[in-house]
Amino acid sequence: MRFNHWFAVPVAVIAAGSLAAAGCGSSDSSSTDTGASTGGGAKAGKVAVLLPDSKSSARWEGQDRPFFEKAFKKAGIDATIVNAEGDPAAQRTQAEQAITNGAKVLLLVNLDSGSGAAIIANAKKQGVKVIDYDRLTLKGGSDYYVSYDNTKVGKLQGAGLVDCLKAKGATKPVVAELNGAPTDNNATLFAEGYNSVLDPLYADGTYVKGPNQSVPEWDNQKALTIYEQMLAKTSNKIDGVLAANDGLGNAAIQAQKARKLPQIPITGQDATAQGMQNILSGDQCMTVYKSATGEVGAAALLAIGLAKGQAPPTATATVDNGTAKVPSVLLNPVAVNKANIAALGKKIIADGYLTRAEICQGKYAPLCTKAGL
Repeated sequence: MRFNHWFAVPVAVIAAGSLAAAGCGSSDSSSTDTGASTGGGAKAGKVAVLLPDSKSSARWEGQDRPFFEKAFKKAGIDATIVNAEGDPAAQRTQAEQAITNGAKVLLLVNLDSGSGAAIIANAKKQGVKVIDYDRLTLKGGSDYYVSYDNTKVGKLQGAGLVDCLKAKGATKPVVAELNGAPTDNNATLFAEGYNSVLDPLYADGTYVKGPNQSVPEWDNQKALTIYEQMLAKTSNKIDGVLAANDGLGNAAIQAQKARKLPQIPITGQDATAQGMQNILSGDQCMTVYKSATGEVGAAALLAIGLAKGQAPPTATATVDNGTAKVPSVLLNPVAVNKANIAALGKKIIADGYLTRAEICQGKYAPLCTKAGL
């Protein structure tokens, strides 16, 4: 993928999937290589990345931060990366401090749309560009949005659960749903995706809809408590779990094991080391790989161009934030399951998202060898 007159070095293309990119048609970026030159004009402005927390997913500190650091360093961009650790007020203060320190571009992963909209409004008053990163700020007015096709993420989860229940020969299985944080628009989109797969099966009696609850702040400990309550409510009669990410899925796995219940199909997302391990052991049905290198690469291209004062091309992809259509870059997610974990696991390792040692440690080493990873 190349942003024409912006950069001399194109972003490498991921073999799996495509990207509906702002101003450049379809490709799927998997590299943070944005080129080292800052060009011959005025000095580029500063960029600030505002991460949400380190609890909802290991990706924010484990993948996104180092990939952004690498991208901006290579491009010669002065960038700061901060983490609000789940505190909207702290994130707003971090944004204000970044602007005071000269940031001309903010990459924002909002904690909720209300606080995110306030950050964006303040930035726009001061002429600072804002890119919604991973999470869209509803009615927020960001200049760009970079994420994955989150409805498709949910569809992959729903289809994955269906495949695993079929493989087990389940008849009228009771399916529980552990949804993501109600304050996260992505969680709403994931649910739209998997419910588009599951609702017809509930309606025709193929599946029985069991307990269905959102997990505040994507908190894994809260998910464990919620799922334990689901088991108690159903007398342990849950046959499958649509868990919105790997952390929530692992909470369900822990509860199943604590009650000495059999393995059941449980979904996930983010292709964390733990999620990959749970797939290898048979405790988890599937996960969804959303390459942080691809997402960071696309966002970094936008941020670096804006920091240099270079106008981006006319966007061809847009997403409605509730008040306006935001120029958007939407990447393509990929489902990972036991059948393809060897091939996709190698890709995940090659992308630098995880190392083999992180996945294949301890008791998982022989499982990796058996799976061909």
